[in-house]
Order: sequence, then C-alpha cells, then structure tokens
Amino acid sequence: MANFTEMVKWTQLLEATRETLYMTTISVLVTFILGLVLGLLLFLTDKGNLWENRGINVIIAGFVNIFRSIPFIILIVLLIPFTKLLVGTMLGANAALPALIIGAAPFYARMVEIALREIDKGVIEASQSMGATHGHIIFKVLIPESLPALISGLTVTAISLVSFTAMAGVIGAGGLGHFAYLEGFQRNRPLVTLVATIAILILVFIIQFIGDYFTKKTDKR
Repeated sequence: MANFTEMVKWTQLLEATRETLYMTTISVLVTFILGLVLGLLLFLTDKGNLWENRGINVIIAGFVNIFRSIPFIILIVLLIPFTKLLVGTMLGANAALPALIIGAAPFYARMVEIALREIDKGVIEASQSMGATHGHIIFKVLIPESLPALISGLTVTAISLVSFTAMAGVIGAGGLGHFAYLEGFQRNRPLVTLVATIAILILVFIIQFIGDYFTKKTDKR
C-alpha cells in the first residue's frame, strides 16, 4: 500500500482531474452554443425550410464536413499557429480549448441538424399558419420539440471531448491524459496509467448518467 501511495501522486492526480473537468466543461458549453447555431443554420437554410438558401447551406455544410472529418490529433497540429496567436502558448489547459471546440462543434452541429429533421413538419406548418414569427418557431417549436435529442447528442459530444482532452494531454495540454502519459507511460508505471484511466472512465459514466437523466426528463413521449 505504501508503494502504491508513493507511486500514484494523488495531488497531481486531483490537479489533472480538475484540468480535465475545466477543459471539458468550457468546451462543452461553447460547443453547445456554436453547434446549436450551426445546426439550426444547416436545417433552416436547407431546401423547403424557413430560410432556404442553397449558397449559405453549402458553405456551412462544407465547413462542418471539413472540420468534422479531420482527426483530432492532426487538428491540434494544424491549429498551432492559431492557438499561439489566441492563447500565446501551446501548453496548458487553455491551449487545448480552441482545438477542442473547433473539433467538437461541427460534430454536434450535425447531431443538431438530425434532431431537427426528426420534428414533425406538421407542427412547424401549424405554427406558421397561426402567424408565428421565425423567432417564435425556432425558440418555441424547434428547440423544445428536439430537446431530448439535443441533450442526448450533447452527452455523446461531451464524452468525445473527454477523450479529446486525453489526446491533447499527450502533447502538453494537461489533464488526465497528460498525467497518464507523463507520470505513467514515460516513467514505466502502468499502475499510474491505470488509475488515470479509471478516473477518465468515472468521469464518462457521470456524464452519461447526467445526460440520460435530463434526456428522459425532457422527453414528452
């Protein structure tokens, strides 16, 4: 037990967990906002919808498809100049945020679009026939009707972001990934890597539980 306690530096583990929570929380919040906006634009500018505009739809879809397709570890490297310009460094939790957000927001945007497409067209048409404004339709019909799917999609995205933070940690972004790589793998301490992995799994289980809870609470069916 003494060797185990000595091997696993609990203060560093707690700090790494805090950094992972910080990166995940900030990136989830910003991803939700950006992804919701992009997803709404993808849906609303598509053929037959409120703001039908093929040009804008193609541009947004192209942006989403490009950044959704780039592997995260490559995206981090591609964004090094932008991150340095924005944050001033490539090290630390804040340096990981641009890549986390740009990597996750397009992914969530597609999930938002899919959720909106599942809404019964009749509900939207009924709102239009009653003279509802576009703002009313968006905030009183589209978002409330798709809320369970939006929360479910955000849960999946949040879990993906946890894994992204682990990858970012390998190149110096901090968090549990950095702790597992630096203190575990590089120093040949598999037990440390295992403890960090268990901490990540616990975090994922908590996110999934919270997501499932709110998905069920908002589901009217």
